[in-house]
Amino acid sequence: MRKLFFISCLIGLLPLALFAQQKKKVMLMEIKAEIDPRMSRYVKLALDHAEKTNADIIIIEMDTFGGALDDAKSIVDMLMEEKRNTWVFINADAASAGALISIACDSIYMAPGATIGAATVVNGTGEAAPDKYQSYMRSIMRSTAEEKGRDPRIAEGMVDENVVIDSIKQAGKVITFTTNEAIENGYCEAKVESIDEILKRNKIESYEIENFELGASEKIIAIFLNPFISGILILVIIGGIYFELQTPGVGFPLFAAIIALILYLVPYYLNGLADYWEIIALFVGILLLVAEIFVIPGFGIAGVAGITLTIVSLILIMLNNDFFNFEFVPLGDIIMASFATLGGLIGGVLLLFFGGARISKTKAFQRIALNDTQQKSEGYTVNTLSDTLLGKRGIAYTVLRPGGKVSIDDQIYDAFTWGDYVEKGNTIEVIGNEGITLKVKKVE
Repeated sequence: MRKLFFISCLIGLLPLALFAQQKKKVMLMEIKAEIDPRMSRYVKLALDHAEKTNADIIIIEMDTFGGALDDAKSIVDMLMEEKRNTWVFINADAASAGALISIACDSIYMAPGATIGAATVVNGTGEAAPDKYQSYMRSIMRSTAEEKGRDPRIAEGMVDENVVIDSIKQAGKVITFTTNEAIENGYCEAKVESIDEILKRNKIESYEIENFELGASEKIIAIFLNPFISGILILVIIGGIYFELQTPGVGFPLFAAIIALILYLVPYYLNGLADYWEIIALFVGILLLVAEIFVIPGFGIAGVAGITLTIVSLILIMLNNDFFNFEFVPLGDIIMASFATLGGLIGGVLLLFFGGARISKTKAFQRIALNDTQQKSEGYTVNTLSDTLLGKRGIAYTVLRPGGKVSIDDQIYDAFTWGDYVEKGNTIEVIGNEGITLKVKKVE
């Protein structure tokens, strides 16, 4: 009897198990911002997530006025290779690059009052780009529409104002469909008001929707893409290098500068904004500055080239430019990147001049720097220079920036100044010593 009862229970639970197995997994992602490298990375991560979770259907909720053509093409390529059903729900606008991405989906659904079209390529100032770009966009729109079984002439008419389509489009205007017009011309499956309605129209009654969200690490990366944060990181880089030179051996300022440099570069690289050549240019600029400070006497070509390369590369890393082509980079982005870079550099310089001495006296700095005097009476000994050198004068044997070598009575000594820059050959005077290193000042 127990066996019969157990078997009957299993038979009773079988329909529920089958029901659970038939439950569709729906992954929902959003394109509700400018199409740029960050959006392209977001789509890639979303599609990778759909692969890992074995989603049955991918739905894109769309509301965008477009963006960069190369990033839109990258998204289209990913969608065209996707084997799962890809549906787009345009709840407001799918203009320009947004229209292209929508056409790349298997099915298009639109909310009442939504629009799709107006895919003319524009530059950073909002004016129509040269015909070579329009031609490229027309070809992408045509081929994508053909691949998805839509009228390629209409797709071309969304780009080219000169295209004429009987009863649909006259010369002089590009196509922008309302929801009803898109339905009439095969560019929308139905007018809907929600994701649930789309699923019901496709006779999917049992489903679970997962809203794709960026992970914690990606959200942190997004924070460091903010120009204001980038400016602060630049300030930390400059300040950290300076304080490490002022207090060699401490290590913490240099460590902070390296961490700031990593936090500056990695987010822009991962999101496709920082190219290899821009990063290489930045390091070349830094190396030229280091060579100018420690190797090459005076301040000349290497210093100017180093400063120029460093500033230009820091700005370019933040922009979605194609080498030095800024035609499709919004003017506002260029201004923001320039202000962030110059603001960070100027802030770093001001920090060095006005805050350097104060920072070295703070409790936080003293925790990482050794400020205690090791008295001889306490058992500390060291080979020190004779006090008879105090007040002695000599010449700078090398450039002091602030460290270097001096010559006194034909003897060469290690020396440093308290932040002063002393050219080779200038007269110096000994004002103290620290161990085997002289502390000197420039004699005017």
